[in-house]
Amino acid sequence: MTSGSNMVSIKSAQPIPSVAIVGGGVAGSTAAIHLSEQGLKVSLLEKKADLVDGPPICHLHAGGNLYRDISLTQCMELLRQSIETIRLYPHTLNQRPTVIAVPHSDPGSSQELLARLEVIRTAYQRLVDEDPNNQILGEPKNYYRLYQQEELERLAKQSQPRYPQTMDDWLIPFAQYANLEQLKYPVVAVQEYGWSVFRLAASAALTLNRLDNCQVFTHSTLVHAVFMDDQWHLTYRDQAGIEHSLICDYLINACGYETGTIDDLTTHPRQRFVEFKAAYVSHWPQCHQAWPEVIFHGPRGTPKGMAQLTPYADGMFQLHGMTQDITLFNDGLVTSSSASSQPRLPQYLEQKITQGWSLESLTKRTQQAIDHMSQFIPEFSYAEVAGTPLFGAQQIPGEDASLRAADVTFEANHYARIEIVKGSSALEAAKKIVSTWQLINHVIPSSIEQQHPVSMSLTEQEVEQKAMQLAQKRGYPVALAKVVGGGVS
Repeated sequence: MTSGSNMVSIKSAQPIPSVAIVGGGVAGSTAAIHLSEQGLKVSLLEKKADLVDGPPICHLHAGGNLYRDISLTQCMELLRQSIETIRLYPHTLNQRPTVIAVPHSDPGSSQELLARLEVIRTAYQRLVDEDPNNQILGEPKNYYRLYQQEELERLAKQSQPRYPQTMDDWLIPFAQYANLEQLKYPVVAVQEYGWSVFRLAASAALTLNRLDNCQVFTHSTLVHAVFMDDQWHLTYRDQAGIEHSLICDYLINACGYETGTIDDLTTHPRQRFVEFKAAYVSHWPQCHQAWPEVIFHGPRGTPKGMAQLTPYADGMFQLHGMTQDITLFNDGLVTSSSASSQPRLPQYLEQKITQGWSLESLTKRTQQAIDHMSQFIPEFSYAEVAGTPLFGAQQIPGEDASLRAADVTFEANHYARIEIVKGSSALEAAKKIVSTWQLINHVIPSSIEQQHPVSMSLTEQEVEQKAMQLAQKRGYPVALAKVVGGGVS
């Protein structure tokens, strides 16, 4: 891997195709890893200093069942994609369950979740039957469990083991601190695991650094692109403002919420949404237990919107509140126009992305997130603001703002755009690119692990160490990068 901008023009020597990827987020980095591991010549352009430095990721979305507005069809797709992604990035999971609770303030019913959970559990069992390596989310028969109020009250009287093993162990702090009288029953505990964005970034950086056929150019912004003589002729600008040229056979647009800018540059128009969201970092000093993730359902966009508590090490928690005063923003969902494929966020949101948050703004919204969670977990009112929000803009291709399972689209002239909404769709997109463009002329092993020997060479210790360095560099508590949990039996 080469980092920086000292690059000369590259023209592929047949029969090995050359591929340029614009954007080094989870989509572009995963595509670079997958294509490079297959022996292709890859150039990855990223305008920031590091890879995978985008919107917040807190859980895997395996089955998508935390959000009931995701269709069952998309849930099934996300389940498969998530399992494959974790097989590629095995050191990125935080293995603890998720509690899904429906408060009396929500018009829904916890019973409505059960049919979908059973369909997902059956699909998970089928995937494990097809390949035992797909058993990423624990035993399929234990995929979820239901709890009545009486059972939680009994658990509230117990002490949590230092290393929780069973679903009951993990539910003890929830039973002790949640206001159980506010909830409809049953409460659902599901083996939906956490996903560390910092260990994902570390895994991508470490892997690409070991792949000699992949060149990574950070602080590099694409400014011109033309398809000529069956190749792409690209011009990018480095941190010093110096322009460099690059010639490649194939071009992949993996620019996340800025995908439309490259569509405009290459004259491949596409309709899409962009939505700005934020999650907030808090510290609960009185917490000395291992928590599950907790979702309290609520109508999206209302003051009673969903409250989400994501646990990390050392009493750190990431908070979502699906209200306009917390995670959502009144004018945070925008769409493209006939003049441009790039939706335009309001200036104050663009400034958050490019210049960061003011202390006043981050403190106010984080405190509102703490207050929102305290409705359901009263003791959480003692939590404190602990740092910069995890934030960014999420692209949603097409005309359906509720779309969550999306991967890649293709245009003429060897141009593809990776349009993932959830990070777990990135490997699917990369696989489709290889297949559709027929980039490989040799037999590819069926096993994800055999396809990615360099990725598999990483150890948990080196990934965690690199992740902690990245968290500190980006101004976040190192606790967000640490490995937590240990599975559920």
